[in-house]
Amino acid sequence: MADLLAQEAVLCVAQPEGFALVRITLDEAELLSIAVRPKAQGKGAGAALLAELLARLQGAGVRQLFLEVAEDNAAARALYASAGFGEVGRRRGYYARAEGPAIDALVLRRKAAV
Repeated sequence: MADLLAQEAVLCVAQPEGFALVRITLDEAELLSIAVRPKAQGKGAGAALLAELLARLQGAGVRQLFLEVAEDNAAARALYASAGFGEVGRRRGYYARAEGPAIDALVLRRKAAV
């Protein structure tokens, strides 16, 4: 994690209840991870992180943000949909599961300056 954070193209937005980590390439960015403390989930912490992240990316000249989310992660998908992300691709069987079949990854995109 320290090596990742040391990269010039990586931006971390941290708040008391969680963090979001992105990698910027020219005018695009990829959300690498977003994490919210379990006790803060469902209380707007993820939305607050995402809003701050989008504002900082817009200030950095980023025009669009991409991410991948497991198709069965309903909470994350709802967060991203409420923030204006739309599906632009699918990676079949991307997430292995200990029990059951692998789950598709949905590739989502949002313009950063909306």
